[in-house]
Order: sequence, then structure tokens, then C-alpha cells
Amino acid sequence: MEGRRELLYFILRRIGVSVLVILGTIFIVFLISHFLSPDPAALWAGPKARPSTIASVIRRYRLNDPFWVQLFYFVKDFFTGNFGTDPISGQSISAEIFFYLPNTIELVLTSLVIIIISGIGLGYIAAVNFGTRKDAFIRVLYTGAWASPTFLVSILAIMIFTSYIPIFPSGGMYSPILNPPRITGFYILDSLITLHFGDFVDEVYHIILPALTLAFLNFGIVTRISRNGILGVKWLPYVKSAKARGLNEKHINRHHILRNGLVESNTVIAVMFGWLMTGDVIVEEIFAWPGIGKFAYSTIVSDDYPVLIFIVITFTILVILANLIADIMYAFLDPRIRLGGEE
Repeated sequence: MEGRRELLYFILRRIGVSVLVILGTIFIVFLISHFLSPDPAALWAGPKARPSTIASVIRRYRLNDPFWVQLFYFVKDFFTGNFGTDPISGQSISAEIFFYLPNTIELVLTSLVIIIISGIGLGYIAAVNFGTRKDAFIRVLYTGAWASPTFLVSILAIMIFTSYIPIFPSGGMYSPILNPPRITGFYILDSLITLHFGDFVDEVYHIILPALTLAFLNFGIVTRISRNGILGVKWLPYVKSAKARGLNEKHINRHHILRNGLVESNTVIAVMFGWLMTGDVIVEEIFAWPGIGKFAYSTIVSDDYPVLIFIVITFTILVILANLIADIMYAFLDPRIRLGGEE
């Protein structure tokens, strides 16, 4: 009972801190957006805006009101989902963000599954073969992948697997001839819900190469942490005791070493989700994947600041939530954290 109370207190405290960080982020982004230009209305309306459009932006965001009044309505609009209108497309900013965001989540979750399987698997192989050629090869592999430029790996992946070995399409979420249904916003899930299995196969076919590319660039962190965590457990007294009792080595590796050595890997995976969400902009642009990263790039190129402001806040909130989930997972897996061990 005492442990549950401590865990609940820890979770509530972390949620409270996360809310404060989100509010602080909104304030900082709002502040920066006002000091980017002496005339924020002209900046937000776009470089080719008419005077009537600028006047509309001033009314919409209350730019003639005191700073704190503007901030209050900005925060209020954000939490009510009323982000205003995109001055370039004329569409609702919130509708645009929530259209592109599921596409990125779909890509990130697919690559995250690949990262978990490959990262933990290779980390386990490297750890149990510590000091051998297998260990050295895996360390070189994940270090090289982690150090590789994103744009270079993405371009090489397209060149190799769409030109020299034409296995996958070069980009897009699905074939142009398709018109897949949109229910939840996740096309693969929607194709299963509506029993459009041909669409499902086509969408999986298109997501494999960008997901593999994103996974290759980021599997190294999970591999390294898994390897180090398993090595940290491998020589503990209870493992030596299990070996002294004559237990099978494979049984020891799987049930004594692997399970206890992956505590840190389990928590870093949650953080990895936030990292991938904000770090796949180049991959989405090169693979023509219509996600929030590609959308963010287009707003930067077109100086679409009103949309970019809310995209930045959305990215930040996703990272904060990912870190919150990681903290909660760590508290579940390691009671010392919720007992104050982190201090």
C-alpha cells in the first residue's frame, strides 16, 4: 500500500512538472515570435500579405492589446484547439496539423518497432559475446549508423533500393491510383478497419523503406544501452550464483541477465519516440512522406510563421510527454526512483 502511494505521488509530481514545462514552452515560443520582428503582424501574415490581411491578423491575435492579454488568449486558443487560419493556404491550422501528425506517428511507430527488435537483439548478442569479433562488429555498426548524416543515408537508400535493386517505391504513403479511406487518420489502420486489404499491402509496402532508414539511423542508442545494461548485470553475484548452481547458460542469459539488464532500455524507448517525432524532418522530405516534419519544412521555406509556431509547440509537447512516460516506466521498473533515488 505504501509503495502504491509513493508511486501515485511520484506520477502526480511528474505530471505537474510536465504541465509547468509545457506552459513555459508556450510562453517562450510566444515571446520569441513577438521579438522576431518589430512588426509581428506583418511577419505572421506572410511576406506578400495585403494591408487588409495584416489588419485581420492584428484583430485575430489581439496584437493591439497589452502583451499579457495577447498571451492569455494565445494560451486559451492553444488549449481549445483554435490555432487560427493559415495565411498561405487559407485552411485551419489545427486541421492541417492534425492531418499531417498521424502520418508521422505511423512512420515513427513502425521504425520504433524495428529499433526495438534490432536494438535489443543486437545489444544482447554483443553483450553475451563481450570482447569477441561479434561484439566489435556490432559496436562498429551502430556507431557508424549513429554518426551517418541523415540526408546521405536517405538518398543512398533510395538509390540502392529503388534504382539499382528496385524493391521499394521511392516515396509517398501509397500509390497515386489509390484513394484510401480516412477514419482515424492512420492509413494502415483505416485500411484494416474498412477491410481494404489491397490498400493495406500497398501502404505497408510504401512505409518499409523510410521506416528502415529512420530505424538504421537511430537503432544505435538502444543497442548501446541494451549492451551496457546487460553487461552491468552479467557479473553480478546472483548471476555467478546461478552459474555455480549449474544452470544452463542460455537460461541464465535469458531469464537472469536479459530481463534485468533491459530496465534502462525500456525507458529510453519512450524517450526515443519523442526524439524520432522531432528528428524525422529530413527523412520525410526526401521520401516525400506527407507528415508533420515535411509540413514543418514547407512552412520554414515559405515563412509561414503562424503555422510554424504551433508546430514547434506540438513537437515540444510530444517530447515532454515522451519523457513523462519514460519517467513513469522507470518508476514502475525501479522502485528506488519513486523512493527518491533520483535525488
